[in-house]
Amino acid sequence: MRLVPRALEVLCVAILALLVAVPFIQVIARDVFGSAIVGAEEFTRFLLIALVFATYPLAVRSGENIVMGEFQEALPRRGRIAARLAVSILAIAGCGFMAFVTFGSIFQNLSNATPTLHIPFWLFLGFTFCGFLGAALVHLVHLRRPPQIDTNVSL
Repeated sequence: MRLVPRALEVLCVAILALLVAVPFIQVIARDVFGSAIVGAEEFTRFLLIALVFATYPLAVRSGENIVMGEFQEALPRRGRIAARLAVSILAIAGCGFMAFVTFGSIFQNLSNATPTLHIPFWLFLGFTFCGFLGAALVHLVHLRRPPQIDTNVSL
């Protein structure tokens, strides 16, 4: 089961490397060779969108999402349990809803593409769908044992 998070981590590192390399190469090409790479900015935007949504399930998995830990710690024990349950249920519902809506948008945008490189919109929406679906599944797993209990940094 550790294979899926590891593969996602490798994908995110590769996207991040490209996100750094493409603008760097663009600057070198423009300033040294006097010729810009057509579509580099568009590709960089795509990489940024892909990176944000590909890393979202990893952030949720490690408990790095916002859960208002200080507020929860100020509550009595039963209140903390109820708050953690509410956060998990609302996160599952929110991420699930966003995945559902994005899935529908994929089919509405099958023929749309970016103007310069003609990157299909379904790729952008695909990363968004997978990110929200993955986060919803991770939140579902966290119903049993929320990571917030282990990673709370409140004083």
